[in-house]
Amino acid sequence: MTFDPKSFLQNVGQAPGVYQMFDDAGSLLYVGKAKNLKKRLQSYFRKTGLPIKTEAMMQRVADVQVTVTHTENEALILESNLIKDKKPHYNILLRDSKSYPFIHIDDSHDYPRLSFYRGDRSQPGRYFGPYPGVTAIRETLSLLQKVLPVRQCDDVFFSNRARPCLQHQIKRCSAPCVGLISEEAYAKDIELAGLFLQGKDESLNQLLLTNMEQASKYLKFEEAAGWRDRLNALRRVQSHQSITAGHSDIDIITVASLHGKVCVEVTFIRGGRHSGSNGHFPTVPLEFTEAEILSAFISQYYHKRPAPKQIVVGVKLEDAPQLAGWLSEQSNHKVVLTHSVRGHRRDWLNMAQLNVTERLKRQLSESQSVQQRLQSLADVFGLEEGISRIECFDISHTQGNQTVASCVVFTEAGVTKTDYRRYNITGITPGDDYAAMRQAISRRYKRVLKEEGKLPDVLLIDGGKGQLSSAAEIMHELQIKEVMLVGVAKGEGRKPGLETLFIEGQSVGIKLAANSSAMHLVQQIRDEAHRFAITGHRARRGKAQTQSILQEIPGIGAKRRQALLKHFGGLQGIQQAGIKDLGKVVGINADLAEKIYHHLRR
Repeated sequence: MTFDPKSFLQNVGQAPGVYQMFDDAGSLLYVGKAKNLKKRLQSYFRKTGLPIKTEAMMQRVADVQVTVTHTENEALILESNLIKDKKPHYNILLRDSKSYPFIHIDDSHDYPRLSFYRGDRSQPGRYFGPYPGVTAIRETLSLLQKVLPVRQCDDVFFSNRARPCLQHQIKRCSAPCVGLISEEAYAKDIELAGLFLQGKDESLNQLLLTNMEQASKYLKFEEAAGWRDRLNALRRVQSHQSITAGHSDIDIITVASLHGKVCVEVTFIRGGRHSGSNGHFPTVPLEFTEAEILSAFISQYYHKRPAPKQIVVGVKLEDAPQLAGWLSEQSNHKVVLTHSVRGHRRDWLNMAQLNVTERLKRQLSESQSVQQRLQSLADVFGLEEGISRIECFDISHTQGNQTVASCVVFTEAGVTKTDYRRYNITGITPGDDYAAMRQAISRRYKRVLKEEGKLPDVLLIDGGKGQLSSAAEIMHELQIKEVMLVGVAKGEGRKPGLETLFIEGQSVGIKLAANSSAMHLVQQIRDEAHRFAITGHRARRGKAQTQSILQEIPGIGAKRRQALLKHFGGLQGIQQAGIKDLGKVVGINADLAEKIYHHLRR
C-alpha cells in the first residue's frame, strides 16, 4: 500500500510526541520528537525548501508512525531511548558506550582508601567525579598524594604489610598499614582529602595553616614542619586562573563543524578544577544546526550517565528547559542547563570553544597530513622506501655556558615525545657547537647500538655544512651507514621558508618552496628540536645561577623578593605560579605580578 502523506497528516494531532520514519523494507530511518507533531511533520512533506540530504531521506520514507506523549519531557525520554536502542540511519549517533570513572573513598574501612572506581556506585563510601578518563584520575590522585599522604593501595596489599612501603619512604603515604598514624589523625587527613576533591581549596588552606600554627604554638616543631610542607605542596598544585575557580562540578559542552565533520567536546570541571576533556565525533547524516546537534548529543550522552548540577553549552538550545527537566530526573538532583554565563564560567566556555575547534581541525588534518608530508619529504630525498622515522638535533647555550643538546623524534604517528632525549654537554670549549654536536650524536647512537634501539631513516641537524660534517664524523666512527644525514641551514634573516637543506655527501644544497609540505615538515621538526633544547638549557641555567633572576626585574627589591620566596617556597614555585597567584603576595600588585610572570617566561 502506497504511503499517502496528505491523508496521514489529516489524522495527526497537535500534541507533543515522537515520530518514526520507515522505508519500504520496514527499516527505521529516523526518529524525532516534537512539541507539535502535526506542525513538525508537515515541514517534512512540503514540496520545496527541504535540504538535499533530508529530501533524499524522504524519498525513501514508506511509513510514519506516531506516538503521542503527555509532555515534551516524555517525548524527549522516548526519543532518546529509541535512538539508543534502534540506532536509526539518519539520526545523529553518538558512539560512546563507556562509563566514566570516579574517585572513591571507602568509608567502611578503619583507614579509608582513595581509589579509581568505575561502575554503578553501589559500594559504600563517597564518590567524586566523574572524570574524563584514567589519566585525569591518576593526575588528581598524584596531586593529592603530594598534599595529603592518604593510602591508595588495595586492601590485600594493606593487610599484608610488615613494614612501610616505598610510598611512605617518599612521603606519599603515612603508613597506616603498620600503625605509624592513629585512626583519629588519619580520619583528619581523609576529611582534608574530601575538601581537596571538592575544590574547597581556601577551606583546606585555612585548615592546614591552623594546624601548622597550633602545632608550633605547643612547640611540636616536627609536626608543624609537616603541616607547612603540606601547605606548600597545596600552593604548588593550586592555580587560580581560568583552570581553577570556585568549587563547582560542571560539564561544558561545545560543538564545532567543518567540511561536513562535527566534533562535540565535553570539558570536565571537577571541584573547580579543569580535569580534562573528551572529544566526540558523532555521525551527522542530515543538515542539522549546531543547537540541534548539541540537543541530540546531550540526550544520548546522559542516557545512562549522571549529570553534574551545572551544564554549560556553547550555543542556545530551544529545548533547554525540557532537557534540564529530563536530566534532573535522570540524576536525582536539579540540573541547570545554560549557555549564558559570566566570570570564570565564561573563561572556561571560551577555552572549551577554542579547544573543540582545534580538535576538529587536527582530526581533519592529522590522519592524512602526516603520511602525506613524510612521503613528500621522501620524494625530495629520493628515498623509494619512504620515511618512517626522523630524528633531529639542536644545541642551545648562553655564551657557551650550560650547553644542552636536544634530540626530538617524528614518526608516522607524528611527534613521538617518549623518544625525546636531552644531553648536558660537558668537557668542551665553551661555544664550540661542533664539539657539542659530536658529543650529543655520539652519546645518542652509542646507546642505540648498545641497546639495539631504533635508528632513524633521516637525521636532521639544525645547522649548515659545519654541523653536518661534525655529525657525519661521529656516524662514520660508529659505522652507521644506513641513516641519511641532512643539515638545515637557516636562510637570509633567519626567515622561515628560506632554509637550505644539505644532504651529507652532496655539495649542492636543496631549496624547497616555502609552501611545500616537505618544507613544513622540516620546519616543524627543527622548531620542536629548538624548543626542546631551549627548555632544557633554561632549566640548567636556572640551577646554575648564583644570583636570583628576580633581581633582574624592575620594582622587585629585597623585601619583595623575600616575600615571594617565602610564599612560594623558592624560585621554582614562583616560576610555576600564575598572575593571580603572584598578585596574592603582600606587596605585589596586579601590574607587578604580570611583569614578574612574563619576565620569568622570556
